[in-house]
Amino acid sequence: MARTSSGGRVTGKASGRRPPLTRGRKTASDKRANASSANGREEPLVVFFDDIRLVRDLLGDYDANLAVLEDRLGIQAVVNGNVVSLRGPEHSRETAKSVLEQLYGRLAQGEMIGVGEVVGAIRHARTPEPAVEAEAEQHDGKVPAAQQIRTRKRLITARTPAQSAYLSALDAHDLVFATGPAGTGKTYLAVAYAALCLESGKCDRLILSRPAVEAGERLGFLPGDMREKVDPYLRPLYDALYDVLAPERVERGLATGMIEIAPLAFMRGRTLSHAMIILDEAQNTTPMQMKMFLTRIGEGSKMVVTGDPTQVDLPTGKDSGLLEAISILEGIDDIAHIAFTGRDVVRRELVGKIVDAYEAAPKRGERHG
Repeated sequence: MARTSSGGRVTGKASGRRPPLTRGRKTASDKRANASSANGREEPLVVFFDDIRLVRDLLGDYDANLAVLEDRLGIQAVVNGNVVSLRGPEHSRETAKSVLEQLYGRLAQGEMIGVGEVVGAIRHARTPEPAVEAEAEQHDGKVPAAQQIRTRKRLITARTPAQSAYLSALDAHDLVFATGPAGTGKTYLAVAYAALCLESGKCDRLILSRPAVEAGERLGFLPGDMREKVDPYLRPLYDALYDVLAPERVERGLATGMIEIAPLAFMRGRTLSHAMIILDEAQNTTPMQMKMFLTRIGEGSKMVVTGDPTQVDLPTGKDSGLLEAISILEGIDDIAHIAFTGRDVVRRELVGKIVDAYEAAPKRGERHG
């Protein structure tokens, strides 16, 4: 673990990558920090780490992870072996120390750390956003730790406080709505959580659905068998599934029916018991379709409904059933709603900027008076 005084060693996997620059980055920031220290205006916050091999992974290739920490928090970090000296505003230094210690601990557990994990840890270390205020209250006002999902194939760690709140809600509630822009991890985390439930025996099967086709009327005009007809519409669900489960497990599950991926129209008339059920792209359901789907949940099942209310593709004149369902069901026990925002986009920063630009732009009707 990280420490501020001498202690025992912590061992962990080393990646064998190029060692970091042993004396940090000899830049203007170092000169400013040294001058500040010489003038007695600032004492650095020094963090010691026990395992130099893990420190190499912590800093990243060419100290890329450290550079992100400096840029995001406005601090200067100087590395000397297994010691990191932090200079800058007190709050920023404390945040940087907390982030480094958390990431070091994850490395000691065998997790790989990259720029995305650094950004996620910084987000968790800052003040909770509105979507997770309730979670913070449950932790005596402190920011809740990043939640994790571990499947046999990989370990997934929440990269934003809202993602942590999402995973906590999936544990605590039988029906969870997740809304927000693309790239926030709504579908991916739901599929990862479903895979965990399947592997741990919490459910007997996974059922993944999208309102991909218009009530099934056009399936007959597509080439191939039923799976070949619907696969192009449901590809994002397959991608997430193969990312969190071994390919042979996915194929075996699809062959035996343990994993089912089907259009929304195929849910009518069914009762889905002891299952993990996910409806993706739910903004493209009509109110009647949404009611039909929600009433499919049976004994021992959990249901997740994800969608982006700003990207409704329904024909003109048809209302989306997603926001209506959230409004109607508000206040019912065992139902939760996690609202992601552009600040939760983890796909890449450019996607977040695109989302923010569209949200800030005037609506078409406003532009034309």
